[in-house]
Amino acid sequence: MKIETTGRNLPVEDRLRQRAEKKLAKLAKFLSEPIDVRVTLALEKHLHVADIYVSHRDGSLRATEEAEGHLIEALDLAIDNIQYQGRRAGDKHKDGKRRRGAGGIENRWPVDILESGSVAGGGAPRVIESTHLPIKPMTVEEAALALESEEKGFVVFRDAGSDRVSVLYRRKDKNFGLIAPE
Repeated sequence: MKIETTGRNLPVEDRLRQRAEKKLAKLAKFLSEPIDVRVTLALEKHLHVADIYVSHRDGSLRATEEAEGHLIEALDLAIDNIQYQGRRAGDKHKDGKRRRGAGGIENRWPVDILESGSVAGGGAPRVIESTHLPIKPMTVEEAALALESEEKGFVVFRDAGSDRVSVLYRRKDKNFGLIAPE
């Protein structure tokens, strides 16, 4: 986690910087790395303002708090707010995985895993895990429509025109690729 602390219209004391770093380190439990945190402390007329912006792999969080008393009050309020948001973001991420069936065997896409010593040791590789997919007859256009709602990023289908098994997959540039046998 990278934490950057800056001050506007005031110098940032080491004790404030250390307090912010200590409290914000707890965010690593909830958010996915890489985590970049920008803390801005400001003095605007009679108000002390603490603004915290957190960027992480799955999104970003922002909290701005003001206090008339001391700068440390505004900082603590902003940190509490950002920790609350971080907990919620982490819970949503975990719930989303649970809802998508990350733990269920029937919802996983096929993965063949080889034991690390089986290939280098000269022995025959063993298939540790395998999942079967239904292959439906459809046209390439129908497969493209099915791929729009598919989470796995690919669709295996039997081409209705040639009666051969083909794979339609989503490329990183948001276009589709087709793997078809000769």
